Amino acid sequence: MDAATNDHGNAPATVAVLDVGKTNVKLSAVEAGGTVVETLSVPNPVLPGPPWRHHNLKSLSEWVLEMLAGLARRHPLGAFVTAGHGSGGVLTGADPDAGDGTVLPMIDYEQPLPAAVRDGYVPLAGSFLDRGSATMHAATHQARQLYWMQQREPRAFSQARWYLGLPQYWAWRLCGVAASETSFLGAQSHLWNVAERRWAPIVAHLGWERLMPPFAKAWQPLGAMRPELVRRFSLPEGLRVLTGGHDSSLNHYRYHAAGLQDFTVISTGTWIVGFSGSTPITRLDEHRGMTLNSDVFGNPLGGILTMGGREFSHIAGIDPPADDVPVEILKRLIAQQTMALPSFGDDDGLFPGSAGAGRILGPPVHTAMERKALALLYCALLTVECLEALGDDRLVVLDGSFLRDPLYAAVVAALLPGRRVRFNLDTHGVASGAALLARQEARRQPAPLILSEPIELAALETELARYAAAWWSLARAAPRLRDDIENTKGSFHG
Repeated sequence: MDAATNDHGNAPATVAVLDVGKTNVKLSAVEAGGTVVETLSVPNPVLPGPPWRHHNLKSLSEWVLEMLAGLARRHPLGAFVTAGHGSGGVLTGADPDAGDGTVLPMIDYEQPLPAAVRDGYVPLAGSFLDRGSATMHAATHQARQLYWMQQREPRAFSQARWYLGLPQYWAWRLCGVAASETSFLGAQSHLWNVAERRWAPIVAHLGWERLMPPFAKAWQPLGAMRPELVRRFSLPEGLRVLTGGHDSSLNHYRYHAAGLQDFTVISTGTWIVGFSGSTPITRLDEHRGMTLNSDVFGNPLGGILTMGGREFSHIAGIDPPADDVPVEILKRLIAQQTMALPSFGDDDGLFPGSAGAGRILGPPVHTAMERKALALLYCALLTVECLEALGDDRLVVLDGSFLRDPLYAAVVAALLPGRRVRFNLDTHGVASGAALLARQEARRQPAPLILSEPIELAALETELARYAAAWWSLARAAPRLRDDIENTKGSFHG
């Protein structure tokens, strides 16, 4: 049976998509064309340790399988596929049915590293091409997690059979077949050199080759649901399990499947994530949040990421107004040159040396709506900075949570007059892209996609361009020089 059809002939079947995020896990039923018809959600449980803070995969497994059984009763499921955040990997034994299958708990990537692990990892990490990114905070990278496991628990580590990315762990649990996959390994794992399509040197240096299973395509059916699980949870027999991939790469794939070419995607949420397949590798600057990722076909994707959602919250507050920002407030902030400058979090983001230096210049904001307007304006400027760093693709597609306010896309479009800016209000991009994998080899025409045009801010373009020029001058300066630039006659008020 084709993974995208059901037992009733050629009618497209529904795809079950497991989307594993850091905070929440979602299980969705998605039609073959990418339309989400039902979604279930649960917090992603974390336990305190020992040996480290870790995800409760045993509890999550019960939830996934029980909810999958319920979805199967309500929808004609033909395939199962997982998307996952790029900082999650699992060290397993040989038996997927032995507890949760792990030999050591899955590390929560946001916890601080022991100093010995942090310092010992640095000389092993390789070049930028080997890493695909700068070395980021805490336990972010899969290679660093593996190093921590090997140093802290050498006996258990020696008994491991596989090291699996999150999507491939769930595929293995469900069908028993272990696989590696390029889009997930290419998501700052520090294990895979995307440009040269080879393992990073740390893999051989620390003897990890034995843990790495053969490669499979993200859309490849690895096998059917294991009979034990079918019996225990009353799951449909013959449900095909696909390899799966990195969540942001699958969101990018969704636009590829719709037939778009020469485009840059900016996805917004906790992170602002940008991807372009045309960014030259030589253009990538790891010190400005730029990354080298992989699409599902193994091709390089120029990437950029910054914690836009966290920055937004620092400025707008934890409970901003639900209403859209009135354009009059935006105009007033621009006219009076009130600016939020990076970076408010403990990460430099796009601006080296800016961590913790974020502040607001100019006349202060007083109301909650003014703070939200300033946060929106700031994040639109961050988005344009991401786009300018990645290159000059004619088509820009925006998606994610920032699109809830129409002024976000409008400001981005106004600051990019020479490019076509479109946005997608569908908030299920990862689930849709993952489900579209099931038709990758059978697809004969582009997958359906609805893109919208931003509202125009023609009356504001000149003032906005002047504001943006002043903002970029200040934002790109070292924090200690900002006061001098701000006070330079004419540089701030134009």
